[in-house]
Amino acid sequence: MNRAILIAVFAFLYIPIAVLIALSFNAGGLPTVWSGFSFKWYASLAGNNDILSAALNTLIVASVSTAIATLLGTLLALGVEMRKKRGSALEALIFAPMIIPDIVLAIALLSFFSMLDVTMGLHTIVLAHVVFNIAFVCSVVRARLKSFDWSITEASADLGASAVTTFRRITLPVILPAVIAGALLAFTLSVDEFIIAYFTAGAGRASTTLPMQIYSMIRFGITPEINALATIVMAVSVVALTISQRLNRGVVGQ
Repeated sequence: MNRAILIAVFAFLYIPIAVLIALSFNAGGLPTVWSGFSFKWYASLAGNNDILSAALNTLIVASVSTAIATLLGTLLALGVEMRKKRGSALEALIFAPMIIPDIVLAIALLSFFSMLDVTMGLHTIVLAHVVFNIAFVCSVVRARLKSFDWSITEASADLGASAVTTFRRITLPVILPAVIAGALLAFTLSVDEFIIAYFTAGAGRASTTLPMQIYSMIRFGITPEINALATIVMAVSVVALTISQRLNRGVVGQ
């Protein structure tokens, strides 16, 4: 009985995804009628300037926001774990962006940027993505720091090493797998994120990300080209998330 329920749940979750991937190779123009195997929709994507521009914007936003969030999230994790006492209020404040619904966070960020009279664009999307990515990076790095032996940093200081040298040669190499895992997770979330980007983007295609481009395309109906684009986005996300989980599993196991 339990196995049947499990199979039914997995079928409900993954059969639609499998159908989407299969139809992305459909030679015909109808999205629900199989007309033969073809890569022409992937070739069509390569010649679509709107999609290529949106993909470039997504890579810029994801790369920059991941770099900033990884740096700040790692420093935040170190600062929190080095404290002798950690209150529940601090924990709630750190992980609030992970808990708050995306729509609420998006409206809050939009109101904040409007209050400061900031012109919307890729830079506001980057800042918005940094806000919620910091919490994810921090949680992954803290998982590694839970088992970190702080006595080795004390020994390094006793031997005359500066704080920077200790971090560069001792702390960072130990937590590096967690930092990379957190960065990959942040990159995946940034690539897939739609609601916050939609609210904090400026007008025009200069600040249109790939999820926003997909949304604008599906308003006119689902086509094999959209299926192909969704398949590529999903493949990138799955690869990055799988690598992140493998690194994180090794971190937790240490």
